[in-house]
Amino acid sequence: MVPRPRGKARVAVAALLAAVAAAAAGCGTASAYADPPVAVGTRAPAAAAPLPLAGKIVGIDPGHNGRNHTDPSFLNHQVWNGREQEDCDTTGTATDGGYTEALFNFRVAGYLRADLIKDGARVVMTRTTNDGIGPCVNQRASIINASHADVAVDIHADGAPSWGRGFTVLEPVADGPNDGVIASSARLAADVRAAMLEYTTMPVSNYDGKNGTTLRDDLAGLNLTTVPKILIEAGNMKNPADAAMLTSATFQRQVAAVLLRAIVMFLR
Repeated sequence: MVPRPRGKARVAVAALLAAVAAAAAGCGTASAYADPPVAVGTRAPAAAAPLPLAGKIVGIDPGHNGRNHTDPSFLNHQVWNGREQEDCDTTGTATDGGYTEALFNFRVAGYLRADLIKDGARVVMTRTTNDGIGPCVNQRASIINASHADVAVDIHADGAPSWGRGFTVLEPVADGPNDGVIASSARLAADVRAAMLEYTTMPVSNYDGKNGTTLRDDLAGLNLTTVPKILIEAGNMKNPADAAMLTSATFQRQVAAVLLRAIVMFLR
């Protein structure tokens, strides 16, 4: 869950090459430098298909952290978000049963990281455990910017009124640092939205944005980005139906697979 605006709230291609042994036929001694003869009827092994994300860098920001709640003074200190001062971070939300957003974000990020690496990407994470504090939202943006990532995703779940359902993809608004990636971020958002609708049963939000997307100009992660980036609120942890999905490892893997698909589509 990200704060409300002020005033309102994986085709991993694994190819195994067969070793082809060519036996020399006839008499004579072959030169040590000659290519070995190939037996009639054999073929040279096919080259392995390149991994779809080979050479690409992907940034992942799993929102919040598992022990943020232990240091409110750290969370509350103000940082510049590109437009105004913003809290360093928040605790994030939780289901009524106590399953935290920080854990959801981290598990989806872990599945996504593994899938991206299988597809050849180098992955940069803003946090690598769920038992720490921070980093602040501006530092998270800096970590991904400094990596020169080709694309990045911020992973969250929302904490809205219990009657609200669905996911929203948040896009940046031009704010100076992010001016060069507004159009590309919008394209990424469209890819994520389409994949969520095709490969999960989570509906679009009925309480935030329009038809599953919204523009936000009050978040450091989007305001300060210099790489194409979106933030996904994958569902509403306060809604019973959404919460049952968000706490399921099956759905968490689906969200990771959706983000992988969208990233591969975006980077074609």
